[in-house]
This record gives sequence, C-alpha cells and structure tokens, in this order.
Amino acid sequence: MQLDNPVIPGFYPDPSICRVGADYYLVTSSFEYFPGVPVFHSRDLLHWQQIGYCLTRTSQLPLERCRASGGIYAPTIRFHDGRFYMVTTNTTGGGHFYVYTDDPAGEWSEPIWVDIGHRGIDPSLLFDDDGQIYWTCNGRGIIQCTIDIATGQRTSEVRQISLGTGGAWAEAPHLYKIGNLYYLLLAEGGTGLGHMVTCLRSDSPWGPFEPCPHNPILSHRSTDLPIQATGHADLIQAENGSWWLVFLGIRPVGEFPMTHHLGRETNLAPVQWDADGWPVVGDQGLVPQGLAFDPLPLHPWPAAPVRDEFDAPQLALCWNHLRNPRSGSWSLAERPGYLRLHGSALTLSDVDAPAFVGRRQQHMHCRAACQLDLTPTNDHDEAGLTVFMNDRHHYEIAVRRAGGQRCIIARRQIGSLRSVVAIRELPTGPVSLSITADPAQYTLAYAVAGHEPQPLATGETRYLSTEVAGGFTGVFLAMYATGNGHPAEAPADFDWFAYEPLA
Repeated sequence: MQLDNPVIPGFYPDPSICRVGADYYLVTSSFEYFPGVPVFHSRDLLHWQQIGYCLTRTSQLPLERCRASGGIYAPTIRFHDGRFYMVTTNTTGGGHFYVYTDDPAGEWSEPIWVDIGHRGIDPSLLFDDDGQIYWTCNGRGIIQCTIDIATGQRTSEVRQISLGTGGAWAEAPHLYKIGNLYYLLLAEGGTGLGHMVTCLRSDSPWGPFEPCPHNPILSHRSTDLPIQATGHADLIQAENGSWWLVFLGIRPVGEFPMTHHLGRETNLAPVQWDADGWPVVGDQGLVPQGLAFDPLPLHPWPAAPVRDEFDAPQLALCWNHLRNPRSGSWSLAERPGYLRLHGSALTLSDVDAPAFVGRRQQHMHCRAACQLDLTPTNDHDEAGLTVFMNDRHHYEIAVRRAGGQRCIIARRQIGSLRSVVAIRELPTGPVSLSITADPAQYTLAYAVAGHEPQPLATGETRYLSTEVAGGFTGVFLAMYATGNGHPAEAPADFDWFAYEPLA
C-alpha cells in the first residue's frame, strides 16, 4: 500500500499520540480557538475521526483577548493505569497544566497547574516502570523534573538534560523508555522549512544523551517533496509490534517564494530500527508521497456529511469559536433548524470574540457555502461568510445595508489595508453565500432564490498564508455577525452550511 499524507488535513499541528489496545488517540494544538485541543480516534493510524475536545469550558481554557497564535501550544497525550492525561501550555493564560479523563470522548478534568519555575512550552510526560513520572519540556534548552501526578507538584529539582544536536530552537521533547534505554525525541530548526526531528538516547532519564549518528531522523529541508517543514513528532508502537511516527508538515503552493495557508497538518510515517537500535523514519528520513508501507488492518470511518442542517441540539465537533464565545452570541434553539448569531460591536478585525462559528479548511480545492437570512435595519448590522487567517488577514462576503438598500459586499483585509472591493444590491429573502477555493485563490459568490450563483470577487490565498499573515494557525471558513461598533439589532440566521472537497 502507498502512504497518502496528510492523514489529518488542515490546521491540526503538533500531533501527539497514545495507544490503548488496538485503539489510537491523537491530540493537536488549537491556539486561540475554542473548544481547545481536539481529540481524534483511529484503529489503523490512517483513518481518524474526531471524538471530542480536551478543553470545553472557559475554566479550563481562558482565552480572553488572546493574541492571534497565542493560547494553547503543543499538547501531549498519554495513557497510564486506566486514565488519559493531556499536558499542554496556555501561553497567554496561565502556563503549564494538565487535564485527565477516563473517557477521551467525554469531559476532561479541571486543569492541574504545574509550576516548574521556568517559562517554556511543549510539555510531555513519561510514566516510568519504577513509578517515577517525568515532566519534560522546552525551557532553557530541554528541561525536566519529576512530578506527583495527583497534585502537579514537583518531586525533584528542574534540570537541563539537553541542548539538542546543534539545530536552532530545540523543542517538542518526548521521552520514551524502550527496552533498557531512554530515547529523547526533539524538534529542531524551527517550525519553518528548516524543521527536523532528531533523536538521542541514554541509559538514564537524566542523560547524558548520545545523539543518533544519522540525525536528523526526519527532515524535508532542501528537498522538492510536496510536504515540507516536517517536524514536531511523536512515536508509537502499534498493537502488532510495528512502529510509527506522527509529525507535522505543510503543503506549500505557488512559485517562489512558496506559501502555505492551510496550516501545519498531521502526517504519518512508518519506522524501522537499525542494527544499532536507532529509529529509521520512512525512506532514510524522508516521507515522499506514495511511500510503500505495510498498513495495519484498515478501519475507515463513515464520511462526515457535506451539509450541516443545524438540527442537532449541539454544534458538530468540526465547529470552533474565536476565543471564548460571549454569552448569547450564538444559539441553535432560538430558531429551530437554524444557527442564529447575535452580532456585537466586535468585528473580525478585533482581537476579541466576535460572533463566529467556523471550521478549518482542509482541502486545497473545496467549496464552503451557507444560506443566510438577514434583514438589516440599519447601516452597521452585517453577517456573512469569511475565510479567516487572523484579525489582520481575512476575506468576507456579507449582507449589510448601504444607503438604505440591502446589499451584498465583498471585503478584503490584508494587514492594515481594508477595503470593500465589490457591492451589489440584493432583493429581500434568504441568500446563499459561497467561497470556492483552489490553491491560488478564493472566489466569493452569492445566489438568490431562482438564480444561479454569481461571482462577486476573488482573493489570493497568498495573502492569507503564514508567510504573509504570520503565526502558527491555518485558515478557517466561518459564519459571522457583527454590528460594526454597535450591538447588532437584527439576528443573523443560517439555515445550513456545506463544506465539500472538490478534488
């Protein structure tokens, strides 16, 4: 069989994985989006379905005015003695903590905070055979202590155990005990095109650590492979004894300099062990598209529905809010069968929590569409569909009123440049809005009852890319509402939303 990465497409970076019997569970970073830390389940490592979130309450995940690409960085998931643990860092809301549960699809505990006396990110846990629990993270180099898992209190001093292998920004440490040796997996080189995975080992969890002679064990730097910036990995042994690596990567597009806008995605590689006991990832440290491998018994999941009719009592798991949603900003109950948004004075350009319900763009070629019922009674109420990277980089197609006439507008914001680039009058009644994506551009269109969709404007994907917009996230396709500096008077009712891959 040939490997087709990414296995979880779209903005799902920093993957971490654990196994319970024949079941595999994976978590990823979520930054300023709520709920936080999505949880995925697989039986074959190739097919994943989301089953929940680790952080579903504001008490677990305070994101008030969290900066773009702040919030939750790099979680680790581990299973020990019948319980799941997820450790992470809220970089703008409290620091290191962990939560736990007996059911990864259910509710997770309130945070247990861990004070290691250092700033840092990327915490990980190792439950050793002798009962010691090691907390390893990035700080001044790679630092480590032992903790009491019941309280989060340190039970040892914090010690520096590694500075990496010479690459910049040694981070994302995971410590494993394999046989009688302790293996330390790191990300180095930064999360751009120089990203790489390195490996070290020792006969003590405290080191000194010997580097693998063929480091980096994974890197696509200085190659023309379609997946780049490979790094931030986690290692897992399958039930049948085989070994695998999950790692992040990007899919850049365009001509020089290439850009990426879908974010850092979750990928998979098979792992072998050489005669000296060092891991060999993929094809000698490369994971080309179409790599031949022996899969686990395949276990695909039912395909997600293309269309959400908003007739369930809760939002589907694909949906996120921008930071902690304000009370009353959205409802599935006020108008049954609709998602109702109540716009506030906040806009998409504010570092705050506007009325926003969005999902990740996961495919280069796709179409997102919705049907909106909005009758503005003033010139500041507005609602529509946005393709959103951050508060300074987004495009939208929206309904609002201008000069007393209901209109459809297209707007682009690129940094400090913000402009309505198209406007047309609209008749009364619901309107369908759509955003169609290809690798180079977005096409914003609308349709009224009895008419074919009409293109309104286009916008380049490049200006919503990490290389232009900055940060660590990927684009969302979202429904939103705003009063543009005033509380919105009219509710925005969305009858349905559809997301469809096109290629």
